[in-house]
Amino acid sequence: MSIPATRYSPSRADSPSGYETEDERKRVLIDASHQRSQSFGIASSDPPDFSLPSQIVLTQTVEENRFLMLHAAPAMETLYGQIANTHSMVLLTSAKGVVLHSLGDSDFLEKASQVALTPGVDWSEDSKGTNAIGTALREELPVMVHGGEHYMNANKFMSCSCAPIMDPYGQLIGALDVSGDHRSVHPHTMALVRMTAQMVENHMFADIFPKAVRLHFHSRPEFIGTLVEGIVVFSPEGHFLSANRSAQFQLGLSHNALKAHTFSSLFGIAMSQLYELCRGGIPRLHAMCLHNGVTVSCRVRIKQAVQWFGGHDASHVAALGLPADPDINRNTATRKLQLSTLRYLDTGDPQVSAVIRKLRMVRGRDIPIMILGETGTGKDLMAQAIHGDSDRAAKPFVSVNCASIPETLIESELFGYEDGAFTGARKKGAIGKIQQANGGTLFLDEIGDMPRHLQARLLRVLQDRRVSPLGASREVDVDIAIVCATNKSLKDMIARGEFREDLYYRLNGLVVRLPALRERTDFDLVLSKIIGSLCDKGAKVGLAADVQAMFRAYHWPGNFRQLHNLLRTAVVMIGCEGLIERIHLPDDFLEELAQPPAGQPLEKTPAASAVPEIRHVPVHERPVCEAAGHSLQDVALSAMARMLRQHQGNVSATAKALGVSRNTIYRKKDQLPPDVWK
Repeated sequence: MSIPATRYSPSRADSPSGYETEDERKRVLIDASHQRSQSFGIASSDPPDFSLPSQIVLTQTVEENRFLMLHAAPAMETLYGQIANTHSMVLLTSAKGVVLHSLGDSDFLEKASQVALTPGVDWSEDSKGTNAIGTALREELPVMVHGGEHYMNANKFMSCSCAPIMDPYGQLIGALDVSGDHRSVHPHTMALVRMTAQMVENHMFADIFPKAVRLHFHSRPEFIGTLVEGIVVFSPEGHFLSANRSAQFQLGLSHNALKAHTFSSLFGIAMSQLYELCRGGIPRLHAMCLHNGVTVSCRVRIKQAVQWFGGHDASHVAALGLPADPDINRNTATRKLQLSTLRYLDTGDPQVSAVIRKLRMVRGRDIPIMILGETGTGKDLMAQAIHGDSDRAAKPFVSVNCASIPETLIESELFGYEDGAFTGARKKGAIGKIQQANGGTLFLDEIGDMPRHLQARLLRVLQDRRVSPLGASREVDVDIAIVCATNKSLKDMIARGEFREDLYYRLNGLVVRLPALRERTDFDLVLSKIIGSLCDKGAKVGLAADVQAMFRAYHWPGNFRQLHNLLRTAVVMIGCEGLIERIHLPDDFLEELAQPPAGQPLEKTPAASAVPEIRHVPVHERPVCEAAGHSLQDVALSAMARMLRQHQGNVSATAKALGVSRNTIYRKKDQLPPDVWK
């Protein structure tokens, strides 16, 4: 599926025009920029200017551009994730060309510092001559300046792609740039920069107007909610306020020309008719005809007036760190705080903190969120925290694991069914998970395992916000926030034809990745929190030094889920008092830890070296349970028997609860009481 690009129209009278090809346009633009550089008195042989403003001036510049920084920072991190390890860096500048923020590969940062490509430095044309940042800001056009096209010799080792960023009033507010080694330039970089700049512009629309009617539209309904949707904003009376680039392109009018229009003159109906269409408050798509005769699908957002503080609404105040608790919604007093809030999950790991920072920035913006990560990294907890910190916290949080529901049942589970829809169906039908989540959040876990024939139905629900139960002749309106998660590469699945591309772009409004347990820097704090959650308040449980060494050496393929189950079993064994030692760990864990990689001797295995040799433990040093006359074997068998009875002989469930493999339980089968298998 191809995504239609939006057009960046030149807005300056001196911008080059009349060209026949893209190469000709580029040549004319660079030549004009070189002539300006000469007129500024810059010599191509001039050395880089390393002069920086005072800290006071730099701080003031950042403060003046705080609104831009707020909306651009998460988009920059996403963009950097796409270009990481390409010898490049991402930069954000003010409208005057001063670098405000940067993210970059370590191998390129040293080169960048040689030409003062750092925060606080002025990269306007009259300071650095022809360069992507300065020229893009001058022309108010996306520009790529490659190698020798730079005016100054010192900058010719770079290839830079830059797109200007316009605020919702159509004024230049800054620029987004990717600079890298000219030898590793990628043809898609410019497109990524343009798309990211447009993402920043679109996010601004949700915050800049305190009371407005916002229309999101496109001639193809599947593109509503994506970067290429048109966004146009009107006052409650129907006066034009603003429009993004895509809206200007679809309407065929510039921002200045649109100022002479109203909602009625552009969409052909009165404002009162629009309010009538939106009665009921459930977001849905409406077909409308533009003034140029093009029919578009449109979703209407009517933002209620809110109290402002110094020019920012309450959510903006929280994001800026002004007097307001960022983790407490207006309805916090009426709901019970849960442990799975974003604040609780922020335990100091930089990667997790960055994820949480992004999530806070888009909170309440009706942006679908996709959580990536290995199995057991806490994607479900993160989804619950997103819901718990949202304005929907008092409404249902409905989780659907697309991998655990049989393919034959997932359709009825999701969409529900009417009485008599199929043989064996429950009388009076059943409400599906989507309807159950109405008003709240629908969490689609393992979305990559959803059968392809249902992906089209889900896409339609997400577009229309209406669901049709099986066997029903009616559709039901739903208002849901979407969070999904997967441990698979959906892009690879798209390439293989296993996942719909249009559904992917509908779901990935903000993509965040949770690090694996072995990658986290807060491992000790995570251990402490898990142990604390497993024991009664006041209980004292610790880890023996050799166990701590083993835990740090292990690669944790099951991540938090595996660690939690292992600790739970150990805590049961020691009775929530004392130290967790090697003898409290399951056999299969120890076997895997001691197993060297193929072809490598045991004594050279780092993980194995962390495992101490088995030694005789004197009675007075043994755990209380063993010193009291009960062997470790007895304790382990007792725990297995108790869990088997609890799970009615289900070995898989018992193994999961104890944190051991099923083979471990089967090996003890002859030593367990016969009644546990019933």
